[in-house]
Amino acid sequence: METVTLRPLYHKEKDCIGIYFNNLPLLNKSVRKVTDCRWTKTFGCWYTPLNKANYMAITAAFEGLAVTDNAELKTYLIQRQKPTPAISPAKVALPPAPVSGVKEKTTITIYKPLTVIKAGTIQAINAHVLPAMKQQLVLKAYSQSTIRTYLTEMSQLLQTLGKNNADALTPVDLRRYFVFCFEKLRLAENTLHSRINALKFYYEQVLGRDKFFWEIPRPKKHIQLPQVFNQDEVAGIINSITNLKHKTMLMLAYSAGLRVSEVVALKTYQIDSKRMSIFLERAKGKKDRLVVLSAVLLVMLREYALKYKPQKKGYLFEGAVAGQGYSTRSLEEVIQQAKQKAGVIKPGSIHALRHSFATHLLERGTDISMIQKLLGHNDLRTTLRYLHTTNKDLIKIVSPLDNLDLK
Repeated sequence: METVTLRPLYHKEKDCIGIYFNNLPLLNKSVRKVTDCRWTKTFGCWYTPLNKANYMAITAAFEGLAVTDNAELKTYLIQRQKPTPAISPAKVALPPAPVSGVKEKTTITIYKPLTVIKAGTIQAINAHVLPAMKQQLVLKAYSQSTIRTYLTEMSQLLQTLGKNNADALTPVDLRRYFVFCFEKLRLAENTLHSRINALKFYYEQVLGRDKFFWEIPRPKKHIQLPQVFNQDEVAGIINSITNLKHKTMLMLAYSAGLRVSEVVALKTYQIDSKRMSIFLERAKGKKDRLVVLSAVLLVMLREYALKYKPQKKGYLFEGAVAGQGYSTRSLEEVIQQAKQKAGVIKPGSIHALRHSFATHLLERGTDISMIQKLLGHNDLRTTLRYLHTTNKDLIKIVSPLDNLDLK
């Protein structure tokens, strides 16, 4: 029988229960029954607020399907009731500072949490850091997603430091910490970039330090091509859906190359059938943009409006609660179910429809600068990635294998 492990998790400034198990469809389906249960990419697990009701719901959801291991959670709850600090010092060998003529290995003291992630490990000396950082992020009007990410990454440093003062760290200390993150914590390149950006914001934007982060080398990112569905696969995914709302939302995402957040945030008045355009307000990067309204989509939207009657000034696609938008997670589940039903085995989410939109336009001869405008990219280099996903020129190349006289 499978095992579900429950661990203490400090996420989004709250005590949570981290739920860890092997990626099996039956277990994934069961965990969604738990109230307020969500997936976190940061920690790679499902989580829900830490309380007795949610704990009971978790055990009930997996009853008969898996064994629930709550040892770490139980230990944490016991320790939390004790006045003793949940930090123990550990000697960690890190690379020496780049001082000319010094070759010996340097050892410094770093305070490590007893568990992987645990609430309450930020010491009083650093209690001011996250509030000050959050205030500056809010004042500079960063998105809620970026604020959550930066605070989470900064909290990892604070939990590691223990009683050491974060404000007193030097560029040399930070270099050693990033090496520790890469070699000991084995953080992926993208996660390490995110952590560097968060710390850069605190030391330069909050503390007003001189811009020294340019001296800290960044890990080379894996050059990853966008996931793209071919046109038959897109048609299969859309045709497999019988629910009118779900089908309309996926058609909208593909027809205009929208992000999942843009689909669920769309208001009814932003559809302009006279000008055959869709006005996206305050999209990613707080940029407005205009995208094309497909004639086929317009027919679907009118059919959808007759059935669901969306409010003229409200969300075009309402969720389970009246007056609130559809959830991104629910829409991601829609496409995964549609892919399975259509027999599409390629990995890819709603964002793959956006990639497919750009690639298919490019294959039809659309100018790359126009695609950049439709997608809302600041940098043309971001759009140029799609030159590597199109097979427009590739299909003209004849493999040398095809010219061999094989028997």
